[in-house]
This record gives sequence, C-alpha cells and structure tokens, in this order.
Amino acid sequence: MSKEFYVSVDIEASGPIPGEFSMLSVGACVVGDPDKAIYIELKPDSPKHDPEALEVTGFDLELLAQTGLEPSEAMQQLAVWMGQVGAGAGKPVFVGLNAPFDWSFVNYYFHKYLGQNPFGFAALDIKAYYMGAFNLAWRETKSSHMATSLNPKRTATHNALDDARYQAELFELMLQRRVHLG
Repeated sequence: MSKEFYVSVDIEASGPIPGEFSMLSVGACVVGDPDKAIYIELKPDSPKHDPEALEVTGFDLELLAQTGLEPSEAMQQLAVWMGQVGAGAGKPVFVGLNAPFDWSFVNYYFHKYLGQNPFGFAALDIKAYYMGAFNLAWRETKSSHMATSLNPKRTATHNALDDARYQAELFELMLQRRVHLG
C-alpha cells in the first residue's frame, strides 16, 4: 500500500466559482504538523467579484493586483512546497472543510497555470468525513457543531492559513477520536 499524507487547504476567493472569479489567497499545512505551512496571496486573474465575498475576505482587489503573486508563480510555489513537505511522505491528499469549494479553485488554478494538479483528481471533505465517521445527519456537520464536539484550540478567521490550520486540527481530532471509537 502506498504512503500518503494529508494537506489541509483553504482558499479565499472573489466569488463562488473558478474561471469567472479569482482565488485571492491560499493557505495549506500538513495535518499533524501545522508549522509545515505555506500562505500565498494572488493577483486577481479576473476583475469580476462578488462584493459580499470581498467583504468576508477583507481583500482589496486593486491592492492585490499590486502585491499578490502572479497566479502561475503562486501555483508553482504551492507545488514546490508540497514536494518539499511530502518528500518521502507519499502522495498528498487534499483535505478541506467544504472541500468542493476550495478544491474547485485549487484544481482549476493548478490545471490552468501548471497543466497538472499534484493532488491528483480527488479531495477529502472534512464535513463528509465527520458525518460518516460519527453517524451524523448532514445538518449536524456545521463547523460550529464540530467545534463544540471536538474542542479545538484554534478558530476560523477567514485568513486562508489560519483556516487551513484550524481545519487540520479539526481533522486530526476526528482521526484521533475515530481511532478510540473503533
């Protein structure tokens, strides 16, 4: 059986879908070792934005256009980082809280700017894992329910790296509890 390691990933975006809206920041860390982390802010690759999304992220598109990395450079840095932290650890597994959203942007950007996605073609959704592992209804998988049940030390802040670390902690607590239940 091949080895694998979990990478918690969170993004902030200017709207609900890649291709029309921009990924503005990405944060990632290794589950179980959150100090192995990366945070990147990207230049918007589209002027289209949802004002509510920008309000949540706190980003200014004009400022990011000056200070953010070109998307191709950002994705190259993320790929290099994954290779470094994954050396000898095996295949990286994308882990996210509401992974379908974050995954859609990361997958799109990797393919658009690098031609391939180092994660492959799949992602692990923490909400779905939580639901299945603990025999819960979907409505019971909100992050607030998880926090009450699992008691993480971190909280979500809408900073991509902070949130990646928060997600990593939640997932690690789920894995630990699942081992004790099983």
